[in-house]
Amino acid sequence: MDFVKIYSDGAAKGNPEGPGGYATIIKFTDKNGKNHERQFFQGYKKTTNNRMELMGCITGLEALIKPCRVEVYSDSKYLTDAFNKNWIDSWIKKGWKRGKNETVKNIDLWKRLLRAKQPHDVSFIWIKGHAGHPENELCDKLAVDAACSADLIEDKF
Repeated sequence: MDFVKIYSDGAAKGNPEGPGGYATIIKFTDKNGKNHERQFFQGYKKTTNNRMELMGCITGLEALIKPCRVEVYSDSKYLTDAFNKNWIDSWIKKGWKRGKNETVKNIDLWKRLLRAKQPHDVSFIWIKGHAGHPENELCDKLAVDAACSADLIEDKF
């Protein structure tokens, strides 16, 4: 099974309902020992930061062609805790509710992330944002640039 590292970050510019973007970097070594890197990024007209964190992870996992052992690095404690502390399983059992009455936001994105994760052996690893982690810093810059670009698409999640 191949080993892949995915770095992702989301950016929300201005107010939480303003433009935002995500960026993902996939790093892997092929069977000949050659290192590769792929980048994906997109900006949205109206969005929130959590959506962009999820989109970054989804995009990275969906880009993988065959099952891999994957480490997903994100500066979102919310995202990494959701998987590492099995919040997702309990949300499904409770009908996607958090607590007694609070509906979990971005349900379709969470379900899409679960589908994208399915064929792989995935570990989610939290890294502190803006702490000098080069790949995460690059993702952050790409996400901000995507959010600031004139080439934004509508948020239809």
